[in-house]
Amino acid sequence: YLSKEVFDQLKTRKTSFGSSLLDVIQSGLENLDSGVGIYAPDAEAYTVFTDLFDPIIEDYHGGFKKTDKHPPKDFGDVDTLGNLDPAGEFIVSTRVRCGRSLEGYPFNPCLTEAQYKEMEEKVSSTLSGLEGELKGTFYPLTGMSKEVQQKLIDDHFLFKEGDRFLQAANACRFWPTGR
Repeated sequence: YLSKEVFDQLKTRKTSFGSSLLDVIQSGLENLDSGVGIYAPDAEAYTVFTDLFDPIIEDYHGGFKKTDKHPPKDFGDVDTLGNLDPAGEFIVSTRVRCGRSLEGYPFNPCLTEAQYKEMEEKVSSTLSGLEGELKGTFYPLTGMSKEVQQKLIDDHFLFKEGDRFLQAANACRFWPTGR
């Protein structure tokens, strides 16, 4: 996908966050066995480096083109949604994963330590306002005991550290601050 022609078109471009083509391809350069080999360092990278991202995304998603649209969401009438497994035979557990991509911030590779802290405060204060069945516990990695960390990994709530692809893309900087 990164032909000489595409490279020459993109090599001097930068996003408003200062992300370059090198930021996009760094992980793939360090990990030649990577399945995809690129990461968007910020949302704007998808536009600035569209000549690289679009064909990869289209191929990865089996021909889903930039002009194609995802079908509209239809969760039915949530007020009448009943218990999907009243006898408790099939559903063992569910989880909701909250990814930390906030408008106005770049993605992990370009975040500063101060931005990680800012984002953690925004997310934790928002989540602490939830009540009733939505209320839960926020577990920041900073200060977490090894026992709690292992329990969350065992229960599939927390990912293990050490993803070399993310590390090469600079997505693990300032670890574990803001996580």
